[in-house]
Amino acid sequence: MIRPLLAGAACLALLAACNQERSPEPVDKAQDMAAGPVGQTSAATMGANMQSAYIPGATVGDMYEIAAADIALERSQNARIRELATMIKTDHTAASNALKALLPQAAPDATVPTDLDERRQGLIDNLKSASAENFDATWIDQQIAAHNEALTLHRGFSNEDSPLAPHARSVVPKIEAHLRAAEQIKASM
Repeated sequence: MIRPLLAGAACLALLAACNQERSPEPVDKAQDMAAGPVGQTSAATMGANMQSAYIPGATVGDMYEIAAADIALERSQNARIRELATMIKTDHTAASNALKALLPQAAPDATVPTDLDERRQGLIDNLKSASAENFDATWIDQQIAAHNEALTLHRGFSNEDSPLAPHARSVVPKIEAHLRAAEQIKASM
């Protein structure tokens, strides 16, 4: 338990050091690579175990996915990426709406984030500043990391004694499909 937390802390320190507007792409890539383990650790240790952490984790995850999909639809010329971005936007919008509809009964006192957290905003900033020739690879790498994180979060929470556990179980198949598609696209690049 201590090692993942130390690794997460080290990654957070790296993210803070790299947090600059319009960072050069090598720094952005390092920031994106560090964000994956931080997200995985957070999803596994808190979000998958506590409703108070699951709700913001799922909400912000969906917000990031929708924003990243919009950027891909705007910037990518790759038909497979555009198709996956459309699927991601549709599925994560539906998941977000379904979770929000459950909250008044399941967690009436829950605070639902309305903005991205710093880590995911950094990912979005890196997508926006990626060069045209590196955009598709950057987007796919981010999607693989984000969907691995989402699977850790939802799979872990799906076994909790919570009225939101059925929601967690219901979104896993779509997240798995997104991850498979992203991995196939990456393999063909």
